[in-house]
Amino acid sequence: MTFQTPFALLGDALAARGYSAPTSVQAAVLEAEADGRDLIVSAQTGSGKTVAFGLAMAPQLLETDGRVRAAEAPLALVIAPTRELALQVSRELAWLYEATGARVVTCVGGMDPMRERRALQHGAQIVVGTPGRLRDHLERGALDLRGLAVAVLDEADEMLDMGFREDLEELLDATPHDRRTLLFSATMPKPIVALARRYQQDALRISTVDADQGHGDIAYQAMAIAPADIENAVVNVLRFHEAETAILFCATRDNVRHLHASLTERGFAVVALSGEHSQNERNHALQALRDRRARVCVATDVAARGIDLPGLSLVVHVEVPRDAEVLQHRSGRTGRAGKKGTAILLVPYPRRRRVEMMLRGARIPAEWISPPSAAEIRAADADRLLSTLLAPVEPSESDHEIAARLLAERSAEDIALALVQAHRARLPQPEELLASDAPAPQGPRPGFEGSAWFRLNIGRRHNADPRWVLPLLCRRGHVSRSEIGAIRITANECLFEVAAPVAARFLDAVRRTAEEDDGVEIVPVEGKPREAARHQGGRGDHRPGPGPRGKKFVHRKGPRQPH
Repeated sequence: MTFQTPFALLGDALAARGYSAPTSVQAAVLEAEADGRDLIVSAQTGSGKTVAFGLAMAPQLLETDGRVRAAEAPLALVIAPTRELALQVSRELAWLYEATGARVVTCVGGMDPMRERRALQHGAQIVVGTPGRLRDHLERGALDLRGLAVAVLDEADEMLDMGFREDLEELLDATPHDRRTLLFSATMPKPIVALARRYQQDALRISTVDADQGHGDIAYQAMAIAPADIENAVVNVLRFHEAETAILFCATRDNVRHLHASLTERGFAVVALSGEHSQNERNHALQALRDRRARVCVATDVAARGIDLPGLSLVVHVEVPRDAEVLQHRSGRTGRAGKKGTAILLVPYPRRRRVEMMLRGARIPAEWISPPSAAEIRAADADRLLSTLLAPVEPSESDHEIAARLLAERSAEDIALALVQAHRARLPQPEELLASDAPAPQGPRPGFEGSAWFRLNIGRRHNADPRWVLPLLCRRGHVSRSEIGAIRITANECLFEVAAPVAARFLDAVRRTAEEDDGVEIVPVEGKPREAARHQGGRGDHRPGPGPRGKKFVHRKGPRQPH
């Protein structure tokens, strides 16, 4: 199917941008039954919504010859939840309507309000902005909505979640009663339905969520990780994929700051986006990603909403999203415009069951795989290097001269080795992740005579493994690996011993560090567990070995800061 639009200028703009056929949501808004009506559209992030409502509102903006209607006040108002999304929408509408003569003005927080007011005074057919800034211009008399023909609410569910209800109502109340209202939302909770009932008339409901469910162009992968190994796993995922552009999602500003500093220290070209950054800093960060000076972005959910980066092929959920909607909004940054993308969830072992339920409820088929090992990364590096060096080239005369000088000084083998070493020197080193412990030696372990035993309410059915149980015990009990003895894993629990001299301190620490929402309980066991416990579906004793220690990614307790 090709684009069927009565406005040739818009068709030419789409063709120039490489659009050959509409997406499901674009085709739906162009159907005859949608012409001129209010619309309630449920569509996933990355489905081409901006072009869809840009085409849908064309009849209210353009004359029959395709030129924009003459008007003293804005004809179209597009409201978006964040600065980045508003700027992205403004750019899309600018190229779509460029040939029509329509003028697009953007009004967002963090930019110069005086410059925006001057732009509004000079006249604009399309105004795009965030709710708070638009409301400010309206109350100051700079934004005149009395002649508005069409209003678009993009990602309306997110705007309500962010507390913009009053702003939206004031803006819509200032528009003509007969205006056309297009409401776009990935989900349709009750507040959205109530908003539609109040401000729309005989609205046509369009849903393409099922067609786009789970983002067909996104491959979901989940990796169960020891909680203390999350940061090392991030490093290995980035190194294994070597994506052109990747975005890492964290839950808080503090974790964004921490991970950004850690990756910078390791040699990655990385930028950060969170609520603590000014608009100028955010613009510089995004530009660095667009011109390839940076390849990795660490961001919070809100700061990254609306980001559209060419070449973004990898999304990493460093911290598990709170629900399936957040998962899909995050992952929707990749797999756009028909391109393939990968979304990876790094799942602490204790939270695997919760993540499996979330994925199942959202009907997202995720593949559970092991995190990339250092050996796998080195093998991938070798393949990439060979592919690069064996690719056809068109050498210049100066290239031939340098090659001749090198061959005169060194053998071909020496030159090849130097190339390999130079390539590897540019790459951050992969991390050695926590490995399975070796079988425990027979007999009592020295220093554990009279040890105290404890019970952990997680067993084999919860994917318990000494690789993550041991770091968990050390973190919660404020002890070292050497002070944890045997670990016996059964179907529903783990039994483990703690060296006698630190047992009381361990018990006090686990009580103080108990986290109400993680479901992990550690309690003392009277006496020594019976030997039979080892054979009730367990895996036998595991004793901690020296093993590598990765830096721990900080998951802080307490209220989160606003983004």
